[in-house]
Amino acid sequence: MNSNPITGMSALATELAVHPKNANPLPDFSSHGTIKGPCGDTMAIWLAFRGNTVTAASFVTDGCGSSRACASMATILAEGKTLDEVEAIRQEDILTALGGVPAEYQHCALLASDTLKKACENYRKNRIVFKSAPSHATSSCSSCSNAECSAASRLKDETDEDYEDRRQLQARLCRIGRKIVVLSGKGGVGKSTVAVNLACALMLSGKKVGLLDVDIHGPSIPTMLNLTDARLQGNRDGFLPIEIGDLKVMSLGFLLKNQDDAVIWRGPMKMGVIKQFLKDVQWGDLDYLIIDSPPGTGDEPLSVCQLIGSLDGAVIVTTPQKVASVDVRKSVSFCRQLRVPVIGVVENMSGFVCPKCGEITQILPAGGGRAIAEDMNVPFLGAIPLDPSIAEAGDAGKAFIHHWMDTATAQIMNRIISNITSIDPVTQSQRS
Repeated sequence: MNSNPITGMSALATELAVHPKNANPLPDFSSHGTIKGPCGDTMAIWLAFRGNTVTAASFVTDGCGSSRACASMATILAEGKTLDEVEAIRQEDILTALGGVPAEYQHCALLASDTLKKACENYRKNRIVFKSAPSHATSSCSSCSNAECSAASRLKDETDEDYEDRRQLQARLCRIGRKIVVLSGKGGVGKSTVAVNLACALMLSGKKVGLLDVDIHGPSIPTMLNLTDARLQGNRDGFLPIEIGDLKVMSLGFLLKNQDDAVIWRGPMKMGVIKQFLKDVQWGDLDYLIIDSPPGTGDEPLSVCQLIGSLDGAVIVTTPQKVASVDVRKSVSFCRQLRVPVIGVVENMSGFVCPKCGEITQILPAGGGRAIAEDMNVPFLGAIPLDPSIAEAGDAGKAFIHHWMDTATAQIMNRIISNITSIDPVTQSQRS
């Protein structure tokens, strides 16, 4: 984020440009609007309503400091007002409230005003559809017999198109038991290794498991499971995931003609393909869906959290050294902001295992994962040593926990996986 203040801004505008209020999407919202302005900036605003009054508002923008200041002020002005009052907020109101923005940046206030109006239009459209929908509309899903299922209960606020998308999405999700996302604020910490071995261990224990790779720019799951030549098939009901025993796998890597192809996409396209992975893939009945997310707290993990809506928890992976742990702490904060329970922290590459004698040598400073867990008040799930066999397994396309099951490292990994499946992320205590 470019936090440099713009010359000529008021003190308030400068403060909101550098430290905007109401930034990031609302975890629970009633409507939203997104607009790309003539300047090239894209702005999105989310609104939460109680009746006819806005109870909360938030935004994101990829624009400059002025864009952040104007969007932040628009959401501040919207909170506590009625729908009609919010729709009446103009460019001039935002600029007046900010107290001074240079003329060449005042178009940002117009973009904020227009985006706010679009979010209001979205809310009005949703209400009209809901009022005109037949009385049985919220129970039209026949994917299961559970009357409380979110496939039925979450549909009432959708437009016609959104209603059908949500119905299809929830019809898939309601057949999945636990949904766990594997996160890290830092790349190269072994997150995909944890995701693959967690999924395979669950499958080997007799569970029906799905493994979803949402790393759009660097999908590594196909390589780690020797599936680089696999190609998806489909029928009228959607895509068929690649199957290995009772493990169903989905990755963008299966759609690339060449593994060297670069995927050069911005946010909306990534959101769209992740939605397809959840809505249009025939996952069937699963005990677990393990989601391997790319590093950071950007589009992909945010899309997963918003689309699924009720993740059972997040496993956060780090390496011991401080440069990784600082970024990984942000993943814990990300989960808390989006109300995703944190199952715990895994420390990877915790000491080097000598392939000849088995002795563990500390190469990186030890204890970073445990320190994060203690500082952030979340469970510490365990530490995986830096074992050359793990790298060998990934390159060979074999699940380490299966093909090297008799090693000491595999036993450590099994204990960590047992912790993952036994800890209740809400109470952070062992399940009975």
